[in-house]
Amino acid sequence: MRMLEQLGINAKTASADLVGASTELKNKALGAIADALIQNAQKIIDANKIDYDSQMGILDGGMLDRLMLNLDRIKGMADGCRQVMALDDPCGRVLETVERPNGLVIKKVSCPMGVIGIIYEARPNVTADAAALCLKSGNAVILRGGKEAIHSNIAISDIMREAVKSVGLDENVIQLVHDTSRESSTELMRMKGTLDCLIPRGSKRLIQAVVENASVPVIETGSGNCHIYVDESADINMAANIIFNAKTQRIGVCNACESLVIHENIIKKALPAIKARLDEKNVTIRGDEKAREACPGIEAASEEDFGTEYLDYIISVKTVSSLDEAIAHINKYSTGHSEAIITENKENADKFMMLIDSSSVYHNASTRFTDGGEFGLGAEIGISTQKLHARGPMGLRELTTTKYLVYGDGQIR
Repeated sequence: MRMLEQLGINAKTASADLVGASTELKNKALGAIADALIQNAQKIIDANKIDYDSQMGILDGGMLDRLMLNLDRIKGMADGCRQVMALDDPCGRVLETVERPNGLVIKKVSCPMGVIGIIYEARPNVTADAAALCLKSGNAVILRGGKEAIHSNIAISDIMREAVKSVGLDENVIQLVHDTSRESSTELMRMKGTLDCLIPRGSKRLIQAVVENASVPVIETGSGNCHIYVDESADINMAANIIFNAKTQRIGVCNACESLVIHENIIKKALPAIKARLDEKNVTIRGDEKAREACPGIEAASEEDFGTEYLDYIISVKTVSSLDEAIAHINKYSTGHSEAIITENKENADKFMMLIDSSSVYHNASTRFTDGGEFGLGAEIGISTQKLHARGPMGLRELTTTKYLVYGDGQIR
């Protein structure tokens, strides 16, 4: 029997047990995981150092930042588990109740999907975040991380499995695929009859490969070519501060700003102020002709720049003559993740927020807030950029489906 086939059998068995687990037991398991992550932090850090050292000179700065774990980030993983503990159980919610003329009472209720697969790359924190969300939502999970983080992922998953087992749950509610070959990834994509849902997290190339090759249902999480539009009525200091945060706080994340769009009536004042802030982190700015005329030190942008998720200290600038042109440009080049408008004009803000076709749209705030924790969802499974089943940060409720409970007293048709 192949390894993934056995993982699938284990997951199905564990899933059946988890469906009947009480909220109290699931929370107890999450608390045990949080405590175990902190207690075994040095073990995780040691494993992560092996991964990090092996990728030095191979991964760029943004990807290395995603890979790196330290005590603060491990505490963040543990805090994420505790936040999920504090959230309402998404299972068993009565969404609708209908009483039919024949006396049948029909209730639409939320329930777990069953077995969820997660394919991801060099972000070992996903191992803990995804497992916590799947556990609380009553789903068994099969995790398949990238080779860049395999030692970190094994350490984290082993710790979580022991913690879950210690409170009386089947440890196979959390399983990690140790084989990081392309074959194991492909096999996971085709586990029809075992996986109820597959969620990819990572590069555009990984996500596209899963979407094109999977024979199981996929929730597509997108890359983040996130835009900030500086409207002609923007507060320039606010714009500079928001853009500095959105671009430089963490360059290797999908909600970082990659593209600026600036109204031509404000660009001569706004762009120098924005550049002065970005210069603090040596950000390279690539702009169109009008941007280069408005501010010295701007490199020439190509058409490709406007559609690029850099994950680096680089940002593009497009000059527009109207709000409508800004909206059209963003909708053309956006990946559907997160966009923002900086403006003091409420009418322009409302129009922008209505017409931009992305999962999260902001007025006078940083795109860095597109995050499960910041949205009050606890940890997140990913940011969905599609429109069916879920969109935006996916928390507990997005990991459930529904079924109908029909109560009768002898009715026949």
